[in-house]
Amino acid sequence: MSNSKSKIQNPKSILVTGCAGFIGSNFVPYFLEKYSDYRVINLDLLTYAGNLDNLKEVENSSRHIFVKGDICNRELVEYLFELYDIRGVIHFAAESHVDNSIKNPGVFVETNVNGTYTLIDVAKNYWMEKPFKYKKEYEDCRFHHISTDEVYGTLSNDPNELFTEKTPYAPNSPYSASKASSDMIVRSYHHTFGLNTVITNCSNNYGPKQHDEKLIPTIIRNALHGNHIPIYGDGKNIRDWLYVLDHCKGIDLAYHKGKAGETYNIGGRNERTNIYIAEKICEILDELYPVNENRLIQHSTSNIQHYKDLIVFVSDRPGHDRRYAIDATKIETELGWKADENFESGIVKTIKWYLQKYNVQ
Repeated sequence: MSNSKSKIQNPKSILVTGCAGFIGSNFVPYFLEKYSDYRVINLDLLTYAGNLDNLKEVENSSRHIFVKGDICNRELVEYLFELYDIRGVIHFAAESHVDNSIKNPGVFVETNVNGTYTLIDVAKNYWMEKPFKYKKEYEDCRFHHISTDEVYGTLSNDPNELFTEKTPYAPNSPYSASKASSDMIVRSYHHTFGLNTVITNCSNNYGPKQHDEKLIPTIIRNALHGNHIPIYGDGKNIRDWLYVLDHCKGIDLAYHKGKAGETYNIGGRNERTNIYIAEKICEILDELYPVNENRLIQHSTSNIQHYKDLIVFVSDRPGHDRRYAIDATKIETELGWKADENFESGIVKTIKWYLQKYNVQ
């Protein structure tokens, strides 16, 4: 790709990846509204999990430039660095669904491992003269890698046992293994080359714009349409739930104030079992949109009285970790982050967003 075009000067042009997806599409509007001196270059391949409708709030913003492309395309990434004089990277792009990683692990290795390597290697070459020496005017450039608590494996049911930044990695699925690998690549570029990196590992996110395949949107969608709500195994798998806007605020803090080379765990301190999640959503739907008022439910299911009647247990998936829970003390104490939402407040906001999405009045 030719570099003959003039470089577009902007002292705070940052490259964000995968931001037509769930977390990124919540982050970009938040970030642009908060900071008037940033230009965001949004690189996304628009695979099944990416949707430009998620970015309608910023589609007319002069400070948001969308580029359809693959993070594995080195020539394209180099071109964007040169053209926009990229001064920072916040890397969201990833294949992230465990079930899909079981069916097709190779895609996860390609995107999550090779894609991360391509991005960070281009950043290193563009910003640095040699190991541990940045080019003049690029000294503050940072690479922020968004990761997951799944790299730590699984926890016992002891409520005092939590994932910390020092927990050894023990990924149990091809997805979490690919994210663990990408974390290690980022870590190595800090220690080998002196690149200014930060990694954040988050717990399970939920909120507006999440892809339909994920647990909470699946529960809401199936309930509204009168379909069975499938819950794996006995439904007692535990996750620590984090409202997506709280996560975005944590990313913002870590990117701007985190210490180079450090990892920060971001968790909502909201441990809930999957069956609790399903029953809570059904309970809220009973209040907001009772079954007898639901015009989406087909006549064949009209005998149900409450949404929870739709819950069914299905065979557990392979390698299904029993419990995740994050100790967010480090980011809370060092950077001043705290979650604004607990699960019971955040899930109401989430359900109301989906009711609007499905045009339920």
